[in-house]
Amino acid sequence: MGQVSVRVNGYSHTIGCRDGEESHVRDLIAVIEGKVKLIQQMGGQFSESRMLLHVALLLADELGDLKIELVRNQHDESAPNSPPATDPRLADRLASIAERIEGIASSLDQP
Repeated sequence: MGQVSVRVNGYSHTIGCRDGEESHVRDLIAVIEGKVKLIQQMGGQFSESRMLLHVALLLADELGDLKIELVRNQHDESAPNSPPATDPRLADRLASIAERIEGIASSLDQP
């Protein structure tokens, strides 16, 4: 089993992952850290768990928007002159990404 040492909101964490997924975990952490910086730019001081809650809300909102877009695209496929079909596995992949993010967030709360 692989492990990745990361920093989120100034705190160091070790994240377990499957062998070979270390780079993917780093990419996910970069997205999370980007959301942390966005929230920090809005002002206010948050505890680590409160900060991660806000990050999770932002990511869940983006996921919800992508699901709506996916449904809209699937509906539009039946219309003439519609754009190319959307990958039917997109929703499953997005759900998998959301689960991984939730798992990472959960592991950050553990000592």
